[in-house]
Amino acid sequence: MKKLLLKSTLLLLGSWCVVAHLLAQTDIKYQTPPQPIADLANAPSTPAVSIDSKGEWMVFLLQQELPSIAELAQPELRLAGLRINPNTNGPSRVGYTVGIKLRKLMGKEEIEIKGMPANPLISNVSWSPDEKKIAFTHTTDKHIELWVIDVATATAKRVGDFALNAVLGNPFEWISDSNRLLCTIVPPNRGNAPTPDHVPQGPVVQENVGKRAPARTYQDLLKSPSDEKIFEYYATSQAIITDLNGKWTPIGEAGMIADASASPDGRFVMMQIVHRPFSYLVPVNNFPYLVAIYDAATGKQLKILTDRPLAENLPTGFDAVPAGPRRHSWRADAPATVIWVEAQDEGDPKKEVPIRDRVFSLPAPFEGQPKEILATKFRFTNITWGNEKIAFARERWWATRKELVHLIHPEGQTPPVVLFDRSYEDTYTDPGTPRTKRNAFGRNVLDIQKDNTLFFFGAGASPEGDRPFVDWWNLTTKKATRLWRSEAPYYERPVDIINNEKQLLITIRESVTENPNYFLRDLKKKQITQLTFFPNPYAGLKGVTKQLIKYKRADGVDMSADLYLPAGYKKEDGPLPSFVWAYPREYKSAAAAGQVSGSPYRFTRLSWGSPIFWVTRGYAVFDNAAMPIVGEGDKQPNDSFVQQLELNARALIEEGTRLGVMDKNRVAVGGHSYGAFMTANLLAHTDYFRAGIARSGAYNRTLTPFGFQSEERTFWEAPEVYNQMSPFMYADKIKEPLLLIHGEADNNSGTFPIQSERFYNALKGHGATVRFVLLPHESHGYRAKESVMHMLWEMDQWLEKYVKNATSN
Repeated sequence: MKKLLLKSTLLLLGSWCVVAHLLAQTDIKYQTPPQPIADLANAPSTPAVSIDSKGEWMVFLLQQELPSIAELAQPELRLAGLRINPNTNGPSRVGYTVGIKLRKLMGKEEIEIKGMPANPLISNVSWSPDEKKIAFTHTTDKHIELWVIDVATATAKRVGDFALNAVLGNPFEWISDSNRLLCTIVPPNRGNAPTPDHVPQGPVVQENVGKRAPARTYQDLLKSPSDEKIFEYYATSQAIITDLNGKWTPIGEAGMIADASASPDGRFVMMQIVHRPFSYLVPVNNFPYLVAIYDAATGKQLKILTDRPLAENLPTGFDAVPAGPRRHSWRADAPATVIWVEAQDEGDPKKEVPIRDRVFSLPAPFEGQPKEILATKFRFTNITWGNEKIAFARERWWATRKELVHLIHPEGQTPPVVLFDRSYEDTYTDPGTPRTKRNAFGRNVLDIQKDNTLFFFGAGASPEGDRPFVDWWNLTTKKATRLWRSEAPYYERPVDIINNEKQLLITIRESVTENPNYFLRDLKKKQITQLTFFPNPYAGLKGVTKQLIKYKRADGVDMSADLYLPAGYKKEDGPLPSFVWAYPREYKSAAAAGQVSGSPYRFTRLSWGSPIFWVTRGYAVFDNAAMPIVGEGDKQPNDSFVQQLELNARALIEEGTRLGVMDKNRVAVGGHSYGAFMTANLLAHTDYFRAGIARSGAYNRTLTPFGFQSEERTFWEAPEVYNQMSPFMYADKIKEPLLLIHGEADNNSGTFPIQSERFYNALKGHGATVRFVLLPHESHGYRAKESVMHMLWEMDQWLEKYVKNATSN
């Protein structure tokens, strides 16, 4: 009897375990979404285009379609914040170009390039300084090769028989004579890779002795001495200078070369070389490194400029930088002059000092005292060099969103002059960026005309949407003259001017019904000529309408969204099930938050993660819906994050209902990354949505305690903010169905897959309707065709079941 009772109990327990397993997990194969969505997702890619500065040649770069999950499942090392393919000694998860074609700018015939590698996987496409050649890398299943195209003969050939090392960055650059290239290669005869040590020799110990070391939640960090050895093996390269026949000269010794760059005149090489001790807390960018100068002819080291220690102890704040020299580079307008920046506040933005940064220069032979060329009130951003006499220098400060752009005289003849003093959040006042040209060294510098003028290209943000422009800027009077501006019903943006005197402008033009193509505009004659005729890849969107809607939230902040309606829809058809897709953004002023982004005249283009697919399924889609989070003056945006999300959502629901296109009882909300975080918060704190879709998000901010997104404060400085903003803390309040999707190999800071795993468990524990989909081998963005198709299927199933066919309240 006891045995029978025990057997019955075991059977009951076994049955319960099976039921529990079925409730917890559903094992299915990859699925495909409905045909209209699948057809759009499979639409062919439009080639990318590169045009030489003289306007003679167009280069068409044929883009790779979505790779298979088998390709994504290739071996991958996740070390020091990097994703490495050990078979190729380069990065994994690369989006490749799979073909290159040439065409004369005003020609019609596309020229096939002879001698190309079979089944090319192309990256790092680069014009030579004289623009007569094009270099690129080709990745095989065993290594990365260097190839060069001769444009005049349309012929390609491999350079040398060495293998490039692309683990730490771009593995080559042209030298100014256009006949040599500086490369980082896999050291010849380096031996076999270290074998992972599966039997530890002892514990892994980390220690901190009284030093502050706040660090964000980085992914893929080193974890053991075995990891260190493997990382060092793959990161070590040899710098060389090679001619086009593959004859090469070594530069210095083999090392972990993070960056190698030749001086504009080609006589010297500057290298940034990573070295030990490594860190288990921060990625490779924060590892110790030295910066040294080498003679390009002999390969011998001439001078060590700096040796920066491990940067584990940076101050908190977005304007925090390492103490000591940083950001070494060559002056583009001088033969061989090094510049760098040094913080005057020890890199700590919380310290009050009159000068934040100083910029120094040191010309060859790199002896004597460096010369100060600029002192900045805020944090130095960059310099656009000119003609050795003038340059543009930019500085910014995160806390106030302030930006200053100076006209400087690097040789010190005249004090800097402030050209622009503005908030960089204020897109309506953005003056644009100055046009650059190639100088004698093949470097891009300001294209300053004899009359002291130059062209500016701008995005042209305005209350009507973006209207790109070209201005003619007078450096003497500091005034701009508008030469051209994009006009309705087109969205047209400038690419380059190929003849300053004739004012011949290349643009990309599109409209709601016309896909983007390249055009040549004669600004003086006001004539336009179409250069490319790429077909519309999205026949399935024919008849879909798009409009920019504007509205206000309750506190007066201006809002906007892109509204897509199904083909043939008429207002008398009544309200539709609706899908809202958004991403919150922080601002320091309500005026900046209310500015319109995008253009109502842009052609609808679909990425793998777009919500627009569902307009083909009968939904009204509200894409790019404004979700501003404002913190003016001393207030921080996140202090009222949840309250402002509610205001944003209410305003959108009211506007969609007022327009008569939204069925307010059948509305879904979704987002990716920080948009997923937003989605979960909206379900936790409002009742506006029938269901939600959250992809690759973070839901518990205590797991990112040293800051996240645009939040500078740590958890211990603002615990109430971290808790209030964490939907995980309100899992018991979420009653609407929520679909969670996450990449198993997410490498984005803060969005560890455990964020979705733990959030799912919390929701399930409180009886919520929730589904968790973990996509194998996928990172923060999804790439494999099988993954993307399955994601679209999951989203469609969720929307159909819980939104379109939901029972109305």
